[in-house]
Amino acid sequence: MKHDYTSVKNIYIICGKTDMRKGIDGLATLIQDSFELDPYGDSIFLFSGWSKDRYKCLYFDGDGFAMLYKRLDKGKLQWSKDENEVRKLSQQEVRWLLEGLSIQQPKAIQKSPKGVF
Repeated sequence: MKHDYTSVKNIYIICGKTDMRKGIDGLATLIQDSFELDPYGDSIFLFSGWSKDRYKCLYFDGDGFAMLYKRLDKGKLQWSKDENEVRKLSQQEVRWLLEGLSIQQPKAIQKSPKGVF
């Protein structure tokens, strides 16, 4: 099962440590109750546990939930530590995160707001 998730409207990282024993129902409840977000929306939710060498991805595709669980053989994720924070990520930030980089790349060229001439 290989899907292209690049067209998903929202990608959220659930910061801090999540109990990785939770399944689909537990993660969906966490999204809904703790962060007041809609797990049924066009959104991907990313979770990581204590060791930061594994993550879960939860997505509702219209007829059910899909959950991806990945354990890295080498390396760790640069996961944000704030337990009560949810961050909306861009596609670029997701790529950085899943490549083991920080989602904040200070040397990357940032998008600029429209200027006035």
